[in-house]
Amino acid sequence: MLDIRDVEIIAPNFKRRLSGVTSTIVQLIPCQIKLGVKIATLGPGLPDHLPKLRWTQLAGLWRRPRSGRHRIWHARRNNEMAVGIFLKHVLRMPLKLLFTSAAQRRHTSYTRFLIRQMDAVIATSARSGSFLEVPHTVIRHGVDLDLFHPPQTAEDTIEATGLPGKYLVGCFGRIRHQKGTDLFVKAMIELLPKFPEWTAAISGRVTPEHTAFANQLRSEIAAAGLTDRIVFLGEVPDIKVWYRRLTLYVAPSRNEGFGLTPLEAMASQTAVVASDAGAYAEMIENGVNGTVVAAGDGDTLTEAIRSYLDDVRKGATHGEAALTHVRSNFALEREALALRAVYEVLHSD
Repeated sequence: MLDIRDVEIIAPNFKRRLSGVTSTIVQLIPCQIKLGVKIATLGPGLPDHLPKLRWTQLAGLWRRPRSGRHRIWHARRNNEMAVGIFLKHVLRMPLKLLFTSAAQRRHTSYTRFLIRQMDAVIATSARSGSFLEVPHTVIRHGVDLDLFHPPQTAEDTIEATGLPGKYLVGCFGRIRHQKGTDLFVKAMIELLPKFPEWTAAISGRVTPEHTAFANQLRSEIAAAGLTDRIVFLGEVPDIKVWYRRLTLYVAPSRNEGFGLTPLEAMASQTAVVASDAGAYAEMIENGVNGTVVAAGDGDTLTEAIRSYLDDVRKGATHGEAALTHVRSNFALEREALALRAVYEVLHSD
């Protein structure tokens, strides 16, 4: 069992179902550990290889770690902030409270109250920071360049999938209206009959409340006679290889927190068409390594996709530029180092 006396940073994860926040924690913590950060998780829904505290160990928070420094409670959700406040101000545990905000909207009065109790706040983008009413540091998410990398083998090609065509365009993530899956399907129904060498792949979870939405999309695809060329993959065991198989990735979200999928595609040397939801516009150089369109604008999205289907060389050029851009600006180590700097300031207070 992990000894809580060796833990200086606690990263709670109070959501069992996979989410963007959970994915961030899963990717980031191993990188932080390599940098010497003494961090552990708390809560459900995380893989076994991450260091974890048990709920019964929380009583150990009344004592400082072996280093004698403050422990830091690094929350990313409202309920995690609330628990941190309870531990610090009600139970009087010697904690520093840190919150990372990805929201791109005005916070509720309750969330604003919670944020004001934090000792430090991080925004995942300049846009999310603009909605904060407290001092904050902008630290953009990064991507693991060892896990997400350019094609290397025959498994990284469309031929390995058994799908028809020469080129693959993909849209990955939870299938729901917020993610703009319908905008992607509409674009594919319009474009694919004119571009017979292309096939579209959709991957992601359909939760019960969005089953009718997904079924409607399938019906529209069937009515267009494109069931074999607009393919629902479901939740695949390894999404990384699918990024490498793509010639173009599309992120059509209507709204988003940060949104990692364009970075994962770019790190795989794949060109991206994305809406300006989340931090997409801050990670893509429009017209250089991808294309950004207004969120919810289906017609503009379709025309942006058309330009890549019509010119495969454009996709290749933008994919190469995207890889260079991500390696220079969005490596996961860059995010981990920036977080460590924030931790050090809190430790020294």
